[in-house]
Amino acid sequence: MKKRAFVCLALAAASIGVASMAYATDVNVGINVGTPVPVVVAPPPPAAIVVTPGWHGDRYWDGRRYWDRDDWERHHHHDKGWHCPPGHAKKGEC
Repeated sequence: MKKRAFVCLALAAASIGVASMAYATDVNVGINVGTPVPVVVAPPPPAAIVVTPGWHGDRYWDGRRYWDRDDWERHHHHDKGWHCPPGHAKKGEC
């Protein structure tokens, strides 16, 4: 009789264990993680453009157009030839 009670108790414990294992397989753990932020690539900087007034070959660039030497002299007629710098005439150097 002891043996039969032990077998019944073992079967009951096994059935409870199997049922609890089957119940445990239905446990779900959900972790909600948002989507990652999209990667935005910055555009490359534009190429530097440098405009420097000055002579190029036999022409002068004033920031708007190229001047030939004749054009420059024609448009800047107040600078004809040699002149006396300010202050030198008082000293009698001109």
